[in-house]
Order: sequence, then structure tokens, then C-alpha cells
Amino acid sequence: MDTTTYRFKLGDFQCIVVSDGTHTYAPPTFPPPAMFLFANAPREYLEQTLREHNLILDKWSEWTSPYICLMVNTGEHLVLVDTGAGGLGPNTGRLVQNLKASGITAEDIDTVIITHAHPDHIGGITDSEGRLTFPNAHYVMSRDEWDFWTTDRAETKLDEHVRDILVSYARNNLTAIQSRLNPIESETEILPGIQAIFAPGHTPGQIALTVTSKVEQLLCISDVVLHPIHLEHPEWHAAVDLDPEQVETTRRRILEKAVAENALVLGFHFPFPGLGHVSQKADRWQWQPISTSG
Repeated sequence: MDTTTYRFKLGDFQCIVVSDGTHTYAPPTFPPPAMFLFANAPREYLEQTLREHNLILDKWSEWTSPYICLMVNTGEHLVLVDTGAGGLGPNTGRLVQNLKASGITAEDIDTVIITHAHPDHIGGITDSEGRLTFPNAHYVMSRDEWDFWTTDRAETKLDEHVRDILVSYARNNLTAIQSRLNPIESETEILPGIQAIFAPGHTPGQIALTVTSKVEQLLCISDVVLHPIHLEHPEWHAAVDLDPEQVETTRRRILEKAVAENALVLGFHFPFPGLGHVSQKADRWQWQPISTSG
């Protein structure tokens, strides 16, 4: 299976999920994967859950995560959701070349929606020389997310060991789009068929998106959920979740929406192509990836 792009139709919209590459989370830069992804999980319960997913707690030494962006051709606009990580790691920064292989140049993109300002979502805003990667685009993100990273709020809220890199990454990239930015204040229709949904917790101003054409709907959840196990245990937060209590509240609301509306769901860090459906299991949920065969 091609793990760089995956095309699908959503009503009248033409969509492509596009890989920006992958990044490996492992010590010493990051905690072991189980501690990184499920920081508050009770060990015995975690061991059991991981075994159900063919993982052994003490042998799970690294997590290689896809970085999956979304391109939507509405017929009127070419919309990109998140820009990938740029040069964050040796296997990131593949977004532009993968778009080009699909017949879309960086210059074709007219709207870029930023779900939140972590490095893996905004690193591709500029190239290695500081120039805008998508020079003809206007940018959309939540006002609260913009304010968090461009004022002293981030410096006072973030842990010391991640503060400097996250703040500098955000400010360097966000400054480049300030004159092209449309900050949104509330849940709003960004473009016809593309609706912002506030999804705070992972960061203060993270947004998710619903993309709707005719009767078909895609729910782009960004980092509301980082791993399919989080559907089964929405109370288990990641080490990078800024507000764990809010994370759980947001997860439950978004997952309930996914089930109620039978939406196709896209997870930024899920196994490529990151698309699937959410099914209800008591007060928890399960991930059902789409079939990509045939």
C-alpha cells in the first residue's frame, strides 16, 4: 500500500490524505512510548491493554508516528489542514513533494487551516530559508491558540524541559503568517462545507474540523486522540497534553459526535492513511480503520 497519499471522495469534494513522513518517539529525547502516550495509566491495567494490542510494556521502546495532513478540493478552494513538521526530524518534511506527486503544487493551496501550533503541525509553514511554503495561502487558526503561543501564556504554562523549543518553534513559524492570518473567535464555518470545532486540552486553542459535502462527513480530530488506545481509555492522557482534565472532556464530546453522525474520522497520528470510523463500546469507543484493499 502507498503510504504517502490516499485519495477519496467526500460528496462533491475531492480529498487526499498526505503524509509528511514519520517521527520516532523514544528515549532519551522522549519518555518510553507507554509513558509518553498514557502518562497516568495504572501499570497493571496498562500492561493488560497493551497485550490486547500485541504490545509488551517493558519491550515497547519506540513509537514511530505518521504525520498525516489533509488536502480538500472543494471545487472553489484548495484547502490544506496543517503543514506537517518541516525539518523537525530526518523523516519529516515530505508534505510538499507528496502533494506534488499528486499533481498539486504548494502555490495551488489557497487556504491553510492550523489545528494547533505544535511543531509537527506548523513546522512546514516556512522552508529552510524562512520563506512561506504556501505563498498564495491565507491561514486560519483559533484566536486563543494564537494568543497562547504569541504572548507570555505559553512560557508560564509549559514545563521547563519543553518550553523553549515549543515556544521558539511556534513563534518563528506563526510570525511568518501574521499578515495572512484569519483568527477565528468561535466555532464557525471557515469555508462552505468546512466547520471549525473547538477541541481544547491538548493545547488551549486546538480545533477539530468537520468537512461536509452532500450527506457525507469527515471529522478531522487532529490531536484530540493520539493513539487508537485513547478511544478505549479516554481518561489516559499523554505527556504532551497541557490540560488532562479538559482533554478527556473534549475526547468524549468529539467521539460521541463521531458515532452519532457516523462520520469518517481522520487522526493525524494514526496508522496511515489515518481514516476510520468510531464505534461505541459502553462508555468507551473502538477504532475501526477503513479497508484500503481493492
